[in-house]
Amino acid sequence: MSKTKDSTKVKDPNSVSNTRILAECALMLAVGIVLSLVKLIDLPYGGSVTVASMLPVILISYRHGVKYGLLTGLAFGIIQQLLGLKTLSYVTTFISIIAVILLDYVVAFAVIGFGGAFRKIIKNQPAALVAGAILACVLRYACHVISGATVWAGLSIPTNAALIYSFGYNATYMVPETIVTAALAYYIGSLIDFRNPTIKHMPQTAKTKVPLLFWTGGLALAAGLIVDIASIFPHLQNPESGEFDFAGLANVNWMVVLIATVAAIVIAAISFGIASLKKNKNEQAEK
Repeated sequence: MSKTKDSTKVKDPNSVSNTRILAECALMLAVGIVLSLVKLIDLPYGGSVTVASMLPVILISYRHGVKYGLLTGLAFGIIQQLLGLKTLSYVTTFISIIAVILLDYVVAFAVIGFGGAFRKIIKNQPAALVAGAILACVLRYACHVISGATVWAGLSIPTNAALIYSFGYNATYMVPETIVTAALAYYIGSLIDFRNPTIKHMPQTAKTKVPLLFWTGGLALAAGLIVDIASIFPHLQNPESGEFDFAGLANVNWMVVLIATVAAIVIAAISFGIASLKKNKNEQAEK
């Protein structure tokens, strides 16, 4: 009697079909595009601070791997380029147009796909997401800096010391963007478990739960930084030539900057202080 091989295969419960992964990529891409349109700061000469529009791509990369993260980031960059076609009107040569498309959009947003690179390196999910968010933001920042020091030199920034100006210009929106993205990455990563095929709530314990006051302090600092940037930076560029002009600092409403900065520091200090006291009391009570 001949033996027949069972043609049926046992499906791995931890596997996820490519169709489902692509569907998640498309969904998170749409979420990222919507978030990119919600701008906390929109600088007049390019660059903006959004409500963590990079985070959906980072989550895809963390959940399904860098390959899918890069694919989603690439699509994100192409769509951002289509939404920002007006930018190409400021450059004249074919090479500069290609450089802007690649450095300011396609490559700059594709590298967000490296945001999930720390999943196997850092076991703690919130920490891994924060590290990935910082890496993605640094890589994107580097692309914009290179573009500013080459393509935009002599157009929106001075030719002399173009690299220094590019570092400063792009930092004005990438620093708060990084803070917002990293903060939300940690918050979402502490609530939702993205490591399994089925997304579940992260189990909360007294040691892993982050007090609300810590988030209040962090958001206060981020809000203060955003107000300062929105108040100062628009005055640093000459509206006629487009070049940096530090004489514009005389037109800044320094009272608003001072109030926003002091308020942010005071709120953050009080929030962190009270949260630390409550945490110490809870730890002592458990002992």
